[in-house]
Amino acid sequence: MREQVGRALADFLGRQRAVLAGIDPDLLPGLDVAGRLLAGGKRLRPAFCYWGWRAAGGPDAAADGRILTAAAALELLHVSALVHDDVMDRSDTRRGQPAVHSVFAARHAAGGWRGSADSFGTGAAILLGDLLLAWTGELLRASGLPAAALRRGQAVLDAMCTEMIAGQYLDLLGQAAGPGTVESALAVVRYKSAKYTVERPLLLGAALAPAVTGATGNTAETGHRVAAACSAYGIPLGVAFQLRDDVLGVFGDPAETGKPVIGDLREGKRTVLVAMARDRADTAQASILDRHLGQPQLDEAAAAQVRAVLTGTGALAACEQLIRDSVREALAALTAAPFTDEAKTALAALAATATDRMS
Repeated sequence: MREQVGRALADFLGRQRAVLAGIDPDLLPGLDVAGRLLAGGKRLRPAFCYWGWRAAGGPDAAADGRILTAAAALELLHVSALVHDDVMDRSDTRRGQPAVHSVFAARHAAGGWRGSADSFGTGAAILLGDLLLAWTGELLRASGLPAAALRRGQAVLDAMCTEMIAGQYLDLLGQAAGPGTVESALAVVRYKSAKYTVERPLLLGAALAPAVTGATGNTAETGHRVAAACSAYGIPLGVAFQLRDDVLGVFGDPAETGKPVIGDLREGKRTVLVAMARDRADTAQASILDRHLGQPQLDEAAAAQVRAVLTGTGALAACEQLIRDSVREALAALTAAPFTDEAKTALAALAATATDRMS
C-alpha cells in the first residue's frame, strides 16, 4: 500500500511539474521541496482511508487500485498542514530536513536578493502549503472513482479541512491566550489531529466505497452503522495518537522524531500533557512552567527542569494512562463494529502502529 501511494503521489507531482514549468521554471524548486516531504511519513492517513473503504465493503486494492490514488490525496493535505504548522511554530526542521520556510529563506540569502530572507521564506511556505491544499481535491478527483462516490467523498474532505484549520486556530489561540484547561487542550487535540488523522480518513474511505450506495446489497442503514463505528473507533484512537506525539515532542529521541525535542517547549505548546502538569503543580513547579514554557532561547538545562515538573507532578504518567484508556476505547468499538474481519484485524494493528511508536 505504501508503495502504491508513493507511486500515485510521484505520478501526480510529475504532472504538476509540467504545469508549473509551463508557467515559470522558477516555480520548480518549491515542487522539489514538496516532493521531498511527500516521500517520507508513515502514510497513516491513506492507510486509515483504505481500511475505511474495506470496512464498508470496498474491494481489495488489487481489484480496484483507484482507492489508493484517492487515499494518497490525504498526504497532500497532511503535508500542507505541516508546512503551515512549521511557519506558525517557527520550527526549523521537519522529518529530519530543514522546514520549508527555512529552505526558501536560505535560498533568498544565498541569492543576495532584496528584502528580508525570513519574510520571503515565510511567504513562500504559506503559498506552497496553500498549493498542496488545493491539490488535495484535485488528486481525489483524478482517482477515477465514480462521480457519485467522489461527491460523497468530497463532503467528508470538506469537513476534514474545516475541522483541521479550526483546530490549528484553537491551538494558536491557546498559545497566545495563556494557560488553558485539560478540556480545552483536548478540544484542540480532537480537531487539529484526532479527527483528521483517523476518523475522517476512515469516513472518507467508507464514503468512497461502492457498498455505501447499496451496490453490494448493503442498505443505507448499514452505511450509517459503518460511519458511526468509524467515529467510535477513530476519535479515541486519534486522541491517543496525538497524545503520543505530544509526549514524543518533549521526551522523544530527535534521531527518531526528526525534530529537536526542545522545540515544543520553546514554542510553549499548550498540550494536554502541559495542562495536566499545571493542574497538579505546586507553587514552585508552576513557577518553572511559567518561567520556561514559550521561551525562544530555552536551553537544555531549563528544558530538563520542565521535564522534571512534567514527570514529578504525575502529568506524564496520567497522559500515558489516557493514551492506554483511549486505545482500549477504540479497540472496544472495533470489536462491535459492522466491519469485515480482515478490516478489524488491520485496524487493530494500525492502532498499535499509531500509538506504540518512537517517531
